Amino acid sequence: MDFQVVVLAGGFSKTLVPLVSKEVPKALLPVANRPVLSYVLELLEQNNLKDLIVVVEGESAALLVGGWISGAYVDRLHVEVAAVPEDIGTADALRAIDHHLTASDILVVSGDLVCDVPPGAIASAHRRHDAVVTAMLCSTPVSGPIESGSSGGKDKAKKPGCHNIIGLDPSKQFLLHVAAGLEVEKDVRVQKSILRAVGQMEIRTDLMDAHMYAFKRSILQEVLNHKETFHSLRRDVLPYLVKSQLRSEFPLNGVQGDENGNHQDTSQESKILLSQLLANASTPSFHELYALGPNGSPIARKTHKCCVYIASKTNYCVRLNSIQSFCDINRDVIGDASHLSGCSFSAQNNIIHPSAVLGSKTTVGPQCMLGEGSQMGDKCSVKKSVIGRHCRIGSNVKIVNSVVMNHVTIGDGCSIQGAVICSNVQLQDRVVLKDCQVGAGFVVTAGSEYKGESLAKKEK
Repeated sequence: MDFQVVVLAGGFSKTLVPLVSKEVPKALLPVANRPVLSYVLELLEQNNLKDLIVVVEGESAALLVGGWISGAYVDRLHVEVAAVPEDIGTADALRAIDHHLTASDILVVSGDLVCDVPPGAIASAHRRHDAVVTAMLCSTPVSGPIESGSSGGKDKAKKPGCHNIIGLDPSKQFLLHVAAGLEVEKDVRVQKSILRAVGQMEIRTDLMDAHMYAFKRSILQEVLNHKETFHSLRRDVLPYLVKSQLRSEFPLNGVQGDENGNHQDTSQESKILLSQLLANASTPSFHELYALGPNGSPIARKTHKCCVYIASKTNYCVRLNSIQSFCDINRDVIGDASHLSGCSFSAQNNIIHPSAVLGSKTTVGPQCMLGEGSQMGDKCSVKKSVIGRHCRIGSNVKIVNSVVMNHVTIGDGCSIQGAVICSNVQLQDRVVLKDCQVGAGFVVTAGSEYKGESLAKKEK
């Protein structure tokens, strides 16, 4: 297919503190006891996309991610890990590896994406339309806990957020308008030329930019080289390409000039081209008709196409870019999206590793996962939670809607609800946590009670 794949894996994301640590960058955060990056890598592998560049922010994070990949995917994928400076934007990250990009088209995927949409579908749509960019859109995910969360009990229903304002043509194949971030709060302003060319536009607020893009490499590199103030693909590069699609500065579709800048087409050539368009396609794109001018007149207009691939509502597609989404994805992958886990669930709809040990009268409910070598004492209860590897859990412990990472020790009589407990944490006896995050290696003293707190060691 001649697509080069770039996975933007991030680094030590500040928005995910205290879940990330010096030993666990964002790409290695566990989803159902697997690093989140594994979901993208295996999705690519399933689509026979096996030559990858994984871009990681920071040398230390790159070493950790590279070490994990080399062990987990030896003889399966050919991966080059490229370290870039920390805390740079997605456009900056691609600019930093510009010399690695050689294929005619580039597929860019966010390393925090957990989805079941085949990348080949995006690549095919991109090639079919000869687009400069094709963006994958999916339904905006609902977010928030079902039984426990920061809502304080007032509103426990999950709600979708407004991530983007998207303008589509009637065929839902071309992107006419996109607003993200702070632009969502502003009035929708669309260029008159685009509205006149397409006739009508459908405004959508229920779609999310999934951070999976196919780019024409030459155009992407030209934008990155000439627009040095562009830092983000979603907020800068994509809106620029969309706004300029009917006044393209790139030598692509539409009327081309010769070396002296003189336009080469004639009225007869334009009429022939128009008749070819009508003969070869039941509905020529508005770009192709606009490039010819009214009634096929020889007006010099250069255009480029910005396309979309809209995932089905039955597809799962969520990014792990916040603590809430970390909790949501872990819940989903052992729940309604269990097909993504890569595991076989028991008749009780849970996964208990054969080496795990359960005490007397201990119950592990549906949509739960108990990792390798973990041990639980008597009269414990686990509901809709993920427990990692080699954890030691005492007696009379209740764990609900929580994620417990590896090598965690939990004392007798603890109650954990809506919490994330990072690796090597020690909870002493009778600790009560609700809607908390506990950073790696932290010790919570006996009898402590916390609600809505973030507990972590102070950085030296």
